[in-house]
Amino acid sequence: MTPVRLKICGLTRESDVDAAVAAGADAIGFVLWPGSPRAVSPARAATLGRRLPPWTARVGVMVAPSRADAADAIVTARLTALQVHAVEDLAWLEDLSVPVMAVRSLDAAEAAATPAGVTLMLDAHDPVRHGGTGRPIDWTRAAAIAAREPIVLAGGLTPDNVADAIARVRPYGIDVSSGVEDAPGLKSPSRIAAFAEALRRASAGIPA
Repeated sequence: MTPVRLKICGLTRESDVDAAVAAGADAIGFVLWPGSPRAVSPARAATLGRRLPPWTARVGVMVAPSRADAADAIVTARLTALQVHAVEDLAWLEDLSVPVMAVRSLDAAEAAATPAGVTLMLDAHDPVRHGGTGRPIDWTRAAAIAAREPIVLAGGLTPDNVADAIARVRPYGIDVSSGVEDAPGLKSPSRIAAFAEALRRASAGIPA
């Protein structure tokens, strides 16, 4: 099985960034939406991002951004990728200067394929919190979409269930936030390490 990529999202502290790097995360997510308990400013995201090795993606998470706001965030936060929530028309995302992940519900993803140049992330639909809810999605439906196009799977993933999720869905990548936290925005180094190890074992086909 191709190794499943790991994105750890909602980091707010230097120690959390260091723990994610030590665990081998492929991407780190900084929430730039002020409505989240995990929010950081673009300037703070840039500062935290300097702790990352050059091969680790720095992903900015935005809710319903305008084209101008997205472009400004990419520069100010020194992002190498963008993750957007609550964007209905995905076509303009292809014109941004970095790769983009679009978060969609199962219903939306089943209704329409994702445009070329945009990666699909599946998460529980929550029009208020926009992610980080700890609620899983229907993995059977997610697997059908993953058979059609590469997906990043999110929603309610923990060190205890990520191996089962990978076996059932076969995603390109996994996104975790609340499943490796002590509290919103405060990551647990031990849970990060356990999650990353469970993901690696599942990717390698090693029984839990």
